[in-house]
Amino acid sequence: MIEDGSKVSIEYTLTLDDGSEIDTNKGKEPLVYTQGEGQIIPGLEKQMIGLEAGASTKVVVSPAEGYGEVDPSAMREVEIAQVPEAARQPGALLSAEGHGGPIRVHEVREDKIVLDFNHPLAGQSLTFDIRVIAVD
Repeated sequence: MIEDGSKVSIEYTLTLDDGSEIDTNKGKEPLVYTQGEGQIIPGLEKQMIGLEAGASTKVVVSPAEGYGEVDPSAMREVEIAQVPEAARQPGALLSAEGHGGPIRVHEVREDKIVLDFNHPLAGQSLTFDIRVIAVD
């Protein structure tokens, strides 16, 4: 049974509310983590407690327990010249030194670009279809 300190191996498929599949490891190496060490998002970790090897379940994680709500203060306006020409389109992903995740181009204006520093899955409810492969 999964409890704090358990080494857990899972197979999962992650989908959003609209049914779009975001990620899966089916047919690949299992995701291995240690329960209680914050290695997976909090809402998923909390709902794994008590499951046993062989169990299958569907877990819905709210934005607050996943990647957080969209934070309007995480939007930054920059001069268009600061963004590579190939990335001057909404949805393009950028990276920057000192920032731990992708930066998404939110809006392109005539002389400015609005960058979104929120996690790409911020504000989203996440549905995980889980199969517990092993609990050690």
